[in-house]
Amino acid sequence: MGSYQKVGGIAAAVLSSTTFGLIPLFTIPLLAGGIASPTILFYRFALAAAMMALVMVIRGRSLRLQRGVTLRVVMLAVLYAATAILLIESYKYIPSGVATTIHFLYPLAVTCVMAWLFREAINIMTYISIALSLVGVALLAWGDHTEGDFPRGVILALMTVATYAAYIVGVMKSRVARIDSLLLTFYVLAIGALIFLLYALASDGIGAVHRWSDWRDLIMLALFSTVISDLTLIVAVKRIGSTMTSILGCMEPLTAVIVGAAYFGESLDVMSIIGFIFIIVAVVLVIASTDKSALG
Repeated sequence: MGSYQKVGGIAAAVLSSTTFGLIPLFTIPLLAGGIASPTILFYRFALAAAMMALVMVIRGRSLRLQRGVTLRVVMLAVLYAATAILLIESYKYIPSGVATTIHFLYPLAVTCVMAWLFREAINIMTYISIALSLVGVALLAWGDHTEGDFPRGVILALMTVATYAAYIVGVMKSRVARIDSLLLTFYVLAIGALIFLLYALASDGIGAVHRWSDWRDLIMLALFSTVISDLTLIVAVKRIGSTMTSILGCMEPLTAVIVGAAYFGESLDVMSIIGFIFIIVAVVLVIASTDKSALG
């Protein structure tokens, strides 16, 4: 049974990171079709929240939120929503595989925050990983990029590292840590949908979606890259722990790079490939060198 659970946990972790890495596959066609980022994210979060609510009802889970945590949940939803909008905006300026690879630095950022702000032990491997990651980002940025505003895209992707790391630390170090994972995810998604609705209404409004292909991409984005990704992440953490789950998270940028090359003609030169490898190695090293459960 133990072996079965471990295999199932590994499969769940791979599925979680792979489906999250599929975000560009569903998002870039929507952007190319003229649908604005706030509209895409509103539909993604709203559809995912509805699906998550259905899962909870089927499982007999309560949708009632505990008293005294509403403001904290709203703040976490803002950070999660900020991560989503920054990542999708970065796709406009740099290859999606590069953006997702940079975003994958968030476990390293979480480790640093926990060490520097909460005095958790940090070892030499972490400092080596920081150096490797910085070199990796530099190599990605200095690669042969002739189209788009590459510096702006890199900055946007790096900002997702900060916002998502803050989200994870907020989940770990606040009262919401005691909230059921499914319930917290539902409210983060629901509040995120409200945030993007207000954002869209304050700018160009919610764009109409007429084509079936666009609805298909929106549904797939919500189902695979949000709901399934989140649910399998919970299963993986419970079965194999957060450390192994985070290491297997390297499938996320790898999937995004493959999708970018196979479907959108994105290419990486030698320097960018080396940078990609440096970042993956840096994150895997820092996760493997700690037994903390922080990254779950």
